[in-house]
Amino acid sequence: MLRAFLRRPDGSASLEFAFAAPILILAMIGIFELAMLLFTNAVVEGAVRSASRFGLTGQTTTGISREEVIVEKIRDGSLGLVEITTDDIDVLVYPRFADVGRPEPFDDANGNGAFDPGEGFSDVNGNGQWDSDMGAAGAGGPGEVVVYRVRYQRGMMTGLLMDSFGASVDMAASIAVRNEPFDPATGG
Repeated sequence: MLRAFLRRPDGSASLEFAFAAPILILAMIGIFELAMLLFTNAVVEGAVRSASRFGLTGQTTTGISREEVIVEKIRDGSLGLVEITTDDIDVLVYPRFADVGRPEPFDDANGNGAFDPGEGFSDVNGNGQWDSDMGAAGAGGPGEVVVYRVRYQRGMMTGLLMDSFGASVDMAASIAVRNEPFDPATGG
């Protein structure tokens, strides 16, 4: 009777599904999470591109600065998928494309390859201190190189993958452009 019971195929599909279902469900959730991260990143990158297109023309709006318009364009373009604050957005001006992300030049007196207090430096961005990134805040003038950078966190949709990836993922979008030769007096 025991042998007859073990040979019966009734319920084998249910048992196989019970083994396979958790793996399939976890894979589907992982695919949805990854797709949402990629979609969010694409949307924010598009918002940054749109803001940079506005910024490089030198256009101004009455009663609001170019920088404020740029921030609003990025917020609006992100479609509310992530909460982006002013602190998450950097708009930095550089002398040349080759200077993007580079530190301000300094005199390495002790030869250790790092800036130490007391060493002389060139204050490229004019803020009175040595910076590991020489970019100056602002949307730049005619012909200047400007980097638009947004750093944000994207939360997970479900809690199933939080143990593996954390509650949120750090993400960023950026673009470097050269401003058009606009007339600063007329705003574009």
